[in-house]
Formats: sequence, structure tokens, C-alpha cells
Amino acid sequence: MKIGIAIFPTDKAIQPAHLAKEVEDRGFESLWFPEHSHIPTSRITPWGGREGAPPLPEEYWRTHDQFVGLSAAAAVTENLMLGTGITLVAQRDPLWLAKECASLDLISNGRFILGIGYGWNKEEMANHGIKYTERRAITRENMLACREIWNNDEAQFSGEHVNFDSSWSWPKPVQAGGPKVILGGAAGPKTIKDIVEFCDGWMPISGRHDLAGPIQEVRQAAEDAGRDPATLEFGQFGTPGKRDALESLEEAGVSRAVLWVPPEGPDTVLPLLDSYTELL
Repeated sequence: MKIGIAIFPTDKAIQPAHLAKEVEDRGFESLWFPEHSHIPTSRITPWGGREGAPPLPEEYWRTHDQFVGLSAAAAVTENLMLGTGITLVAQRDPLWLAKECASLDLISNGRFILGIGYGWNKEEMANHGIKYTERRAITRENMLACREIWNNDEAQFSGEHVNFDSSWSWPKPVQAGGPKVILGGAAGPKTIKDIVEFCDGWMPISGRHDLAGPIQEVRQAAEDAGRDPATLEFGQFGTPGKRDALESLEEAGVSRAVLWVPPEGPDTVLPLLDSYTELL
């Protein structure tokens, strides 16, 4: 079981470079940053898109750009894997996204993991010109376009939402085929299809989704599509920092658990990291 750490990296919290060094020094496998470009103050969409959810915490609109934060983390570490948890792919230009991912993978010498999601904040998407009902299709085409750029010296793509002529784009990722792409969210039929087509694994949030059943469904879907199920890995965000939680995940076929720390200063975060090291 690989154990990682996730945080909303904000202007009020321990800063990315400091945290990355502390996480690596304690022996954790990975560090993950989420993202939101902004949060419209209208607050029409409830937190996570779930009716009855409590008010959205301010760290959602105070986050650093995740690629900037992870680049700072890469500069002060040597072995720590660096992940986005998650990147809102539909809201990003795929040409820029491909370059950012490849640049971070090169700078970190192949230590980047691209965690992606469809998104839930309808107002945020609207400000990016994205229709909520099209977010899945746009995410799919954006990721297929990124893979074309990562894997070809001259890349081109033609789709319903993404189109570009034969083009050059460097750098290329260090990792063969590009960084691992891990999809979050509930593993319904559409999500499972996307996992099998253009992802390398599935990693939902703790407490929201059953794991054992969907993991088997994903593996079966991969086999039905002619893909080796062993090429997919499974994880969980927000795993409780308890031994029995990790053991139950292992039994379900999960190989990575990511534990949250609050967006607070070193006095709060570092003792919590120390307590988590017992799980290693």
C-alpha cells in the first residue's frame, strides 16, 4: 500500500516547498494538490454538487495554481511522486495542459501523476464557457488530445470539442506514454468507459463510493475491451488515517491511499504528519 498526502495549498497554509520536503522526509509516497480557478460568489451549486451540503470552505477559492505548487515541490524533492487531485480538465485548454504536464514530468524526472475529474461547480464551468452537460465529452477529448501530443513529434486532433492541425509541442514527458492519468468520481458506466479508454486507474473520495464492486467492474470492462486489467491501478482520496481502513482497502484491491491534512500552518500540519507515519 502506497500512502500519500493531500492538502489545499493556500496562502494561509504551509507552503508547497516546505510541505513537500516534510512529506518526503517522513517517507510518504506522494503529495497531491487540488485546483479551482476561482469560485463564483453566487454559490448556486452546493459543495460537491450535493444538496444539503454545508457551506463551501474558503480554501476552495484560495488555492495556489496546482502546477506552480507542484513545480516548487519538485524542485526540493528527489523521490516524492507529485499528483494533481484533481485537475479540472474540461476547464483547461488541452494544448496548454499537455505542455504543463509534460514540463512538470520532465522537471521532476518522471514523478508526475495526473489526477483528473469532470468537475461539479456549474458556475465555475460557465465562466470558462463550458456547459455542465458537456463536461464529460470535453474531458475525454482534452485527454485524448494530450496523449496525442505526448506521444507524437507531430500531433494533430480532430473532434467535436478539440481541433488542431499538425503541430510541434515540446517538452515530451519522461514517462513513456506520458504521466499516469487517474480518474476520480463515481464509477458508473460512463466513467468506467472513460477509465478503460484513456486512463491508468481510478481513485474516488473516501466515504462517497463503494470500492470492491466497482473495481471488479472496471477490471471486467478492461478485459472486455481487450485491455490488460493489470495496467490499471486503484486508490482512494481522503482515507481515514487508521490501520483498519488501509487493510480494508487492500482487501478491495486498492494500492494507494491518500490522507488529507488541513490547509493550516506547520504547527498544525507537521504533528499530524508525524501521527500518520505510524501507518507506514
